[in-house]
Amino acid sequence: MTAETAPGTVWVVAGPPGSGKSTVCRSLLARLRPVPALLDKDTLYGPFVAATLAAYGRDPGEREGPWYDDHVKRHEYDGMTATAREIRSYGCPVLLSGPFTGQIHSRERWEAWTAALGGAPVRLVWIGTDAATLRHRLGERGLARDTGKLEAFGAFVERMRPGVPPPVPHTAIDNRLSAPASLDDQLTALAGPAHPRPEA
Repeated sequence: MTAETAPGTVWVVAGPPGSGKSTVCRSLLARLRPVPALLDKDTLYGPFVAATLAAYGRDPGEREGPWYDDHVKRHEYDGMTATAREIRSYGCPVLLSGPFTGQIHSRERWEAWTAALGGAPVRLVWIGTDAATLRHRLGERGLARDTGKLEAFGAFVERMRPGVPPPVPHTAIDNRLSAPASLDDQLTALAGPAHPRPEA
């Protein structure tokens, strides 16, 4: 970062697979000005992950666990972090979308990650959900990458800790099926009303 350019804000939208990160990100992008550069883990690395699993003869639905964390996830997150740091060094805000379970549930790891991203400002938007909502949404979307999660659903929920708020500063968005407030109302309170999309 140059002395003349303040780093762009990093928005981190975090929550378990199936919690509604993509929906929340789309809504935030309609509200935030300047519009952040979106870095979605599945968009960036989906084909790479599928190819890596195939090359190692792993189950195509394996997206969790020790082998995945060591051989795939750490490289995904390292790449996202380095890319976000570079983009924001020019003053452009960034919106990161991913589970980030380890980073958001440890104060020490969060602080280290914030430093790796280039320092403050980093704003965490945590999507609160529950097991019933996750099972419903994972089943409804029917993606191959979710098969492992549904087959070992109890272990998946235990790892994801969907109802445990992060011990670091964050804004909670309740996206359970039973949420008392609408998602639109919650995000308007966070980032203001949505801006009309420009006509093509």
